[in-house]
Amino acid sequence: MIAALILAAGQSRRMGRPKMSLPWGDSTVLGRVIQVLQAAGMKDVIVVTGGDSAAAEDIAHGCNARTIFNPGYAGEEMLSSLQVGLRALSEETQAALIALGDQPQIQEETVRLIQDEYIRISAPLIVPSHRMRRGHPWLVARELWDSVFALRSPQTPRDFLNLHASEIHYVVMDTPSILQDLDTPEDYEQFKVSD
Repeated sequence: MIAALILAAGQSRRMGRPKMSLPWGDSTVLGRVIQVLQAAGMKDVIVVTGGDSAAAEDIAHGCNARTIFNPGYAGEEMLSSLQVGLRALSEETQAALIALGDQPQIQEETVRLIQDEYIRISAPLIVPSHRMRRGHPWLVARELWDSVFALRSPQTPRDFLNLHASEIHYVVMDTPSILQDLDTPEDYEQFKVSD
């Protein structure tokens, strides 16, 4: 069983306003990420909240996704959200797909390809790449979760991937969407989808 973790606990400092609830097509930035994961067959979707948690929880629950609050969101950034999210998964979960709440450009095909690769080869780490750059979402099997839990701030998920670089199975993608998230108002204006 593969579950999806959406890391959505950031404080949107560079955006200047809460970005998870920004409009995106007929939904929101976070709502779109949840919808794509569910459309790609992800049955268990958990949103890790922190900054602006009330809005993120409302969006998640409206999309039938679970939420978990990261009490360390203000100081430890993405690492603590990843650790909190992994700890919230059921014992039956064999792998977690790690997605970003501010990456509404995520494509259903990308999610399906990563799931299919895990089912096909059971690699402990599956990472999409575009032009030799790692992107999101990526998948980590349970056998490596203890290595994630062992990390301490200021270490990051990137440090985890570097530590296990020899175990990564890359899935080459034609789309740059795996590299694109929304950090600034300029990012949002460049990529946003209207109704």
